[in-house]
Amino acid sequence: MTFDNLTEYFEKLEVTSSRLILIDILSDLFSQAEKTDVAQICYLLQGRVAPFYEPIEIGMAEKNVTASIARAYGVKRELVLSEYGRVGDLGQVAQNLADQKKNKSSHLLISDVFQTLLDIAEMHGEGMVEKKIVSLASLLSNTSGKEARHLVRIPLGATRLGVGDPTILDAFAKLKLGDKSKRKLLEGAYNKVSDLGLIGEVLWGKGLKGVAELDVMVGRPLRSQLCERLTDSKTILEKLDGLVHVQYKYDGFRVQIHKNGDKVRFFSRNLEETTPMFPEIVEGVLKQVKAKTIILDSEALAFNPESEEFLPFQETTKRRRKYEIEKMQKQLPLKAFVFDVMYIDGKSLVDTPLKERIEILNKFIEGDEILIPQPGEYVSDHLRLEKIFQESLAKGLEGVITKRPDSKYEAGARNFNWIKLKRHSSGELKDTIDCVILGYIFGKGKRADFGAGALLVGVYDKDKDEFLTVSKIGTGLTDEEWREVHQRADKLKVDTKPARVKSVLTPSVWVTPEIVIEVLADEITISPIHTAGYALRFPRLVKFRGYDKQAEDATTVKEIKKMYSQQYKT
Repeated sequence: MTFDNLTEYFEKLEVTSSRLILIDILSDLFSQAEKTDVAQICYLLQGRVAPFYEPIEIGMAEKNVTASIARAYGVKRELVLSEYGRVGDLGQVAQNLADQKKNKSSHLLISDVFQTLLDIAEMHGEGMVEKKIVSLASLLSNTSGKEARHLVRIPLGATRLGVGDPTILDAFAKLKLGDKSKRKLLEGAYNKVSDLGLIGEVLWGKGLKGVAELDVMVGRPLRSQLCERLTDSKTILEKLDGLVHVQYKYDGFRVQIHKNGDKVRFFSRNLEETTPMFPEIVEGVLKQVKAKTIILDSEALAFNPESEEFLPFQETTKRRRKYEIEKMQKQLPLKAFVFDVMYIDGKSLVDTPLKERIEILNKFIEGDEILIPQPGEYVSDHLRLEKIFQESLAKGLEGVITKRPDSKYEAGARNFNWIKLKRHSSGELKDTIDCVILGYIFGKGKRADFGAGALLVGVYDKDKDEFLTVSKIGTGLTDEEWREVHQRADKLKVDTKPARVKSVLTPSVWVTPEIVIEVLADEITISPIHTAGYALRFPRLVKFRGYDKQAEDATTVKEIKKMYSQQYKT
């Protein structure tokens, strides 16, 4: 398939506001693709040249892409910048210039474009910037205006196609399994390998049987298992048949630890590799873990060595910096609380009962200098569970996680095998809600200076891969946070409602659903206005969670419904 053919489908995806039509378009696209193109198409749809967990970034900032456009069309960079200021989209600027030059498509193959972008991503060393600029310019000079628009957006991470991973899996299921409802037959494998390109490649090459044989592998992150929520210890014990395994709940970074001999890699909850940021944890793994290959689930928290206190999430997030690592390591050293093991010495443990996994965890981690194993406690009495919960709060932690002792590790699942019991808030609700910013409303008065005066936020419908509105938020943000919202949201703004957003409300500016925020509210009420069917009463922002959560990890519609029914229970 040529890149020109692919961009015809990109054109259709970009202007589609219906998720069902997105699935149809993708199904048609993949039906026309060669088997060898499927994985590359998956990555390009995501605006990448590798799965998310691989630290392979094309690495071209706006100024470098601007230079490539200027060189490709023989104009001054100042003209490109001027047009960018007028249009607000470098992709559109590239198309306009290509059309003016009457550029025709040279019918480059998808594989040619993909390989060039991959080569750009892998360029390092002296003269790297110039080489990247020249390579992209060469590609642009061989494309039509339409191709140029979509090509430019890929290195900028601004593809604007509105396609989520479940939607691509739906298209696979419709095309290869006959019905999009069979997505779950693919989803289990995807949650183990976190690579849409691999799923497509195997499905086309070996069918559903081949996909079912995909399993956990060191160096390839699993999607994290997630918790449901309940509001009291008695209900939790009843739900888990009278016996639970209890561990403290830490509010830090979810760090999935992969060790293969002397090589150590870390992955965040949203599949980003974070290894370079946490050198002390690398040292802890090499020193304390007595296994050749292992995958561990942990939560990393910043630790104040002077006061011997664990610091809140807002402090821990400062360790996300890519620079001055050694300085930050001294100021905010991390401890990793290891609470599960999913693989050891060549064997997957995801189907092994929790009780056995905990025994293995304790056996293969020695000491607690950096890695601190969490053996937890088995509890059958609600008073004991409540006491552990209160002990957690006294330590400044969030609460506890309770788990079914015989449960498997279900990658990517959110169910009642894991249940969290968190600190009660000052409002009526017993927990915070993770919402996704879907748009913003222009501010008035003082807020006009910030560009955003209220946020339209939503929650996630996992079954339909859609985001439904649940609230407008106009309080709980400092002046600086309003500015940050505007700066971050403007990088994701789109002209029309994203296809995966279901809303009857129209904000001043639509935003691609990527930014996750933690919200506190006094109450959940029935709403005829918000598409989730519920609304948050007196919502206010607590903190940004976009650093460790994808939009698809936000609170679900099902959870909101449960919280609504539980909020008045004592």
